[in-house]
Amino acid sequence: MSLTIHDQPLPYVELLPERPAAAVELVVIHCTELPDLATAREYGERVLHPSGAGNSGHYYIDRDGAVYRYVPGTRVANHVRGHNPNSIGIELVNLGRYPHWWDSRQQRMTEPYTDAQIIALHTLLAELRRDFPNLRRIAGHEQLDTDLMPASDDPAIQIHRKLDPGPLFPWAEVLEACGLSRPAVP
Repeated sequence: MSLTIHDQPLPYVELLPERPAAAVELVVIHCTELPDLATAREYGERVLHPSGAGNSGHYYIDRDGAVYRYVPGTRVANHVRGHNPNSIGIELVNLGRYPHWWDSRQQRMTEPYTDAQIIALHTLLAELRRDFPNLRRIAGHEQLDTDLMPASDDPAIQIHRKLDPGPLFPWAEVLEACGLSRPAVP
């Protein structure tokens, strides 16, 4: 299957550090935890760092399977703390815990990923493996960012800051198709 990637660079993309393709060895799967692609784009465009950049994945896969590239893989995007220099972030449009991300009573993720999203993800991962020769591993955001934080409804309760891509992400299917391995959990 061929994949059409819609290039829509973020306004600050030229401010992100460059890196060689050989530096990429990890793909991180995220979900947007937002209602739609347009809202995810708005979040990605927000300047949050002194460099003039914001937080964003490299690729976004909408519910219909359309793929958008906001940051080239040869630039370092801010998508997962501690792993940005060697990774590519792929965001799947999904509600996650939206809009009550930090409420202890709202920590279940219930929106399934669409078949179109997973098919597009398989194709995108195959292309990334061709383009990035050292790409060997794949992880979920929640596997790499395990920090806890006080819940917004009760600061005495600690919740996970990140849960994505969440329990409805089809890890077994994706791992079987992509040829990448998950890193050991610390």
